[in-house]
Amino acid sequence: MSDLFKQRKHRFIERCLKYLRYVLNDHFVLFLLVFIGFLAVQYSQLSKNIPENRLALYLGVFLFLIALLFIGNIATYLERPDKYFLLTKEKEIGQIIQQQTISSLLFGGIIQALGWLLVLPLMLSLGMPVVFIIGLLFIFIAVRVVYLNYRKKELLTKIGINWDVALLREEKRQQSILRFFALFTNVKGISNSIKRRKYLDGFLTIFAKKQENTWKHLFLRSYFRNGDLFPLTLRLLGISLIGLALIPQVWVGVGLTLLMNYLLLFQLLALYGAFDYQQLTLLFPLDKKFKISGLLAVLRLVGGSVLLLEMVLALFIYKEFQAVLVLFVGSLALLYLYLPFKVKSLVDESF
Repeated sequence: MSDLFKQRKHRFIERCLKYLRYVLNDHFVLFLLVFIGFLAVQYSQLSKNIPENRLALYLGVFLFLIALLFIGNIATYLERPDKYFLLTKEKEIGQIIQQQTISSLLFGGIIQALGWLLVLPLMLSLGMPVVFIIGLLFIFIAVRVVYLNYRKKELLTKIGINWDVALLREEKRQQSILRFFALFTNVKGISNSIKRRKYLDGFLTIFAKKQENTWKHLFLRSYFRNGDLFPLTLRLLGISLIGLALIPQVWVGVGLTLLMNYLLLFQLLALYGAFDYQQLTLLFPLDKKFKISGLLAVLRLVGGSVLLLEMVLALFIYKEFQAVLVLFVGSLALLYLYLPFKVKSLVDESF
């Protein structure tokens, strides 16, 4: 039984490593090195020159440390058929879950240690006593242990394994990892859900009801009802707005916002294949160019709306007009230069 779960673990890790090489391509690694170096310089200057209003820094440090607590969930590697075919092996599977809980605790401990080392200079610069920092560290470790034990008890009940909860959590864990890789490349095996949001139906009238706008209506409706893409837009927009509002270094905030806009547009390109399963679309009396123009129109509508909100916030916060201009020009370049290039490559790959 132990060998079976080890094989599943290695298979999933190999799958992630296969996608990782697409993430860590030459261009992204070069950008990442430059961006990390820039962040390191800005972080060093921030640690040496603490602003008078320290509330935002205190809040940022504690939110960062709290976020670290939830990294590293229990990896069970359970699959749907196990509920029936491995039912007689519940005791052995329970022992494996116990072992995986310890592994998750150790993995989370490593992540927490790296995170604490990262913010330690800033905490000392803020005037936090060493005794207070050590005490806070032990409190966070205790909270992490209690949290994982609580999660484990939800899986291992007195009458056996709670299969429904265990399977659902493992699917969510693996899907969350795969969705990260999907930000950079096409990933197989990602499940999608459909949810009608009635409060958005009014926006479907943005495009006139004409024959040439058929694909625009379809793509916009698919976007609003997609269980992943619409929430992803809100999350990335939230990160951008928080970065613009809270990051003291102007250019770091602008760089983060442009990166989020790029990741959003790359992910939204998945809309192109949203109706591939529906063969009746081949009967539309429309040229293929209308599908391409419809996708571009919807993506530019979403990207332009995101940019509008970012620009409003940036104009209120930033005094440097150059930074606002770079954000505006960079986002327009993504919408009108990057998007047509990527859509063309999608069309070429579909033939």
